[in-house]
Amino acid sequence: MQSITEIIKEFRKPCVCGMKHETAVRDVRISAGLVHQVGKILWENGFPRTLLLVADRNTLAASDGIIESLSEFLIEYHIYDEIRVARMEHVEAIERLIAGRDIGILSVGTGSVNDPCRLAAARQGKMLCIFATAPSMDGFASYSSPIVKNGFKASYPAKSPEVIIGDTNILAAAPQCLKSAGFGDMVAKYIALADWKISSLLTDEVYCERVGKLTRDAVDKLLSMADRVTENDPETAGEIFRALLMTGIGMSFMHNSRPASGSEHIISHLIECVELRKGITPNYHGEDIGVCTLLMLKYYNELAERETITAGKEHLDWDDIYAFYGEMADDVRALNEPTTITDAVEPAALQQRWPQIRQIIAEELPPREKIYALMQHAGMPLSPRDLGLTGADTAQALVGSRDIRDKYLTSSMLWDLGLLEQAAKELQTMVDAGRL
Repeated sequence: MQSITEIIKEFRKPCVCGMKHETAVRDVRISAGLVHQVGKILWENGFPRTLLLVADRNTLAASDGIIESLSEFLIEYHIYDEIRVARMEHVEAIERLIAGRDIGILSVGTGSVNDPCRLAAARQGKMLCIFATAPSMDGFASYSSPIVKNGFKASYPAKSPEVIIGDTNILAAAPQCLKSAGFGDMVAKYIALADWKISSLLTDEVYCERVGKLTRDAVDKLLSMADRVTENDPETAGEIFRALLMTGIGMSFMHNSRPASGSEHIISHLIECVELRKGITPNYHGEDIGVCTLLMLKYYNELAERETITAGKEHLDWDDIYAFYGEMADDVRALNEPTTITDAVEPAALQQRWPQIRQIIAEELPPREKIYALMQHAGMPLSPRDLGLTGADTAQALVGSRDIRDKYLTSSMLWDLGLLEQAAKELQTMVDAGRL
């Protein structure tokens, strides 16, 4: 099997898509016992002698031996009691600790620990190593960071880490819910790839077959291990972690989130915003994503049954948006002005290319029943009600996703076809009745 480092080198060759596929990631290590070699690996990669170690008390406890491995470095600590939501104040706190200094960052944890580190490291121009403690999400190698600011979750241009380390013993010992969340984050790639490919038909957006295949192969590999996801097995944990890394590196290659994030992610982000407004601790990212993937598969499967469609030109009603989003509406407006990618989609083009769109749906997306069964095997939540969501919460997130639109998504197409509001009404009824 090709190493991830070898794959990165291979992708640096010219690509027919016209893009130059580069990533800051230069060293990826996945094997047992690496917690005792972290210092050696950082030294080999030219990290500064002073390090800021960022973790929470759980991720640091899970990484027993890491501090001893850093004996050649001067270590400063930024330790949270617990961090479930990455907020802009976390980013700013890290920035204050590293600004104007010769210092590197060692992030020990998963998404909510890593995301502020990746953004702070990008803003301050610092080297970053991520030591993963659970195979729970795909953002380890991502170039962007989803961060909550003023109650609104958005993705900010960040940086990929220079070094990524996964000790398979530690990954295998992670709580079951985190492993299941990683599986949920992976099945979402089917929707992401379909959204991306359809968008490339309707806009000038670049679709790269090589990156698409890289992502698809990683997902297919993981799905073959669905019944082993929750096992305390280092080899399986390593394979899951590798698959998650490949999709993150795919995002880095494209300099956007297209290979790994589609409508299911946007809806999930809005669900998290709703939870935060209610004072509810959000579910794990991958749990939300998995359920939203099942929702999007439902809509895509239904769209594929339509032989003909009638499309219209969408128009935003800002009075409705301000009523819907409240204090977050200004952030939404900033994403939609002066233009968005969806402004380029003409109804005639959507109607003309409908046969091709149906073909993409048929080729790229598995049946919803198959993914549902695999998620069951992986011990995942399967419905909005499993996440503690009402029908109204879920319907609001679906409708709202049309407005978070730096990319053309499933919800964008439902709106263009005049189907979004009806879909939301039916969704609310089905969730509240326990039929979804």
